[in-house]
Amino acid sequence: MPKQKPNPKRRSGCPLNASVEILGDRWSLLIIRDMMLRGFRTYKEFLKSYERIATNILSDRLKRLIAHGVITSGADPSDGRKLIYSLTPKGIDLAPILTEMVLWAAGHEDTGNQALVLQIQKDKQQFLATVRQRWAETARATDGNLLGKRRPSPDIPGTNPASL
Repeated sequence: MPKQKPNPKRRSGCPLNASVEILGDRWSLLIIRDMMLRGFRTYKEFLKSYERIATNILSDRLKRLIAHGVITSGADPSDGRKLIYSLTPKGIDLAPILTEMVLWAAGHEDTGNQALVLQIQKDKQQFLATVRQRWAETARATDGNLLGKRRPSPDIPGTNPASL
């Protein structure tokens, strides 16, 4: 993947700074989480997330993630008025980072969803392979113009909406 020139709007050329400027708010990370673990792809699904994101914030964060190439959007073939959001390869590359954040929080804070934590701890590589496989299946369905009729993908155990 070619390196991009530093964005002149960034505070510095530091890689950590670039990451924070793209992903540094909690909503962006939770949107990515919902796409990776829960298979969310529509605006309505994101609104139903446990954290109850406000509509104006959701709209802003989706636009920002699209602008940074983390997600894409396309028309739903079954209803052209709706958009379907998908992770890009750049977005799915965040899976190991989010996994480590889950493990860090579980190790240092009183958190829920111990089923997910235990699954990751048991075999982190298998967990990440499952996340990537689900993403690849979704990407193939998107390429095949099957967005509106998506097949339910197997849930990743421990991804209960109330405890993520």
